[in-house]
Amino acid sequence: MKNVNIHKLTFAAVLCALAVAGSLISFPIGASKCAPVQHLVNIIAAVFLGPAWGVGIAFAASLLRNLLGIGSLLAFPGSMVGAFVGAMLYKYSRKLPAAYVGELFGTSVLGGLLAYPVAKYLVGSSVAALTMYIVPFFVSCAGGTVLAIVIVTALKKAKVFDGFLGLKTSESKPLTAKN
Repeated sequence: MKNVNIHKLTFAAVLCALAVAGSLISFPIGASKCAPVQHLVNIIAAVFLGPAWGVGIAFAASLLRNLLGIGSLLAFPGSMVGAFVGAMLYKYSRKLPAAYVGELFGTSVLGGLLAYPVAKYLVGSSVAALTMYIVPFFVSCAGGTVLAIVIVTALKKAKVFDGFLGLKTSESKPLTAKN
């Protein structure tokens, strides 16, 4: 069982690094810096690692992006809520579209609404409306979701991470301390 946890931690670190490096491909909309790669990472984490890992990766990537000066505080509500909703919907449905819709809804609507107080009180932005960040977050998230549809579908079909992460499938045995 220790091998599985080390593998998950390693995979989470790689996803976090991908999200941080991928945030160099971003575009500003208002006070937010929209980074589609973060949403791709959220969906990969939702499908292969689950809600706790997904939220942890989103938090760590947002924190690193802010510390490096390549992100904004608005990364926290958008990425973390999207990661959580996408992962929870996937966890209980085991359907890839649920992860995609969860990421889109969680980031765009819920994260967009939670970005309002962050922008107004922490960033000091003069935001005009509670719903101001829904559209920019949706645009960013839609790009990442399209990438995720292509990549995650291919990874699931190829069962790339099943043995590595200890997932149960008909073709691979889960990793244990004995393997």
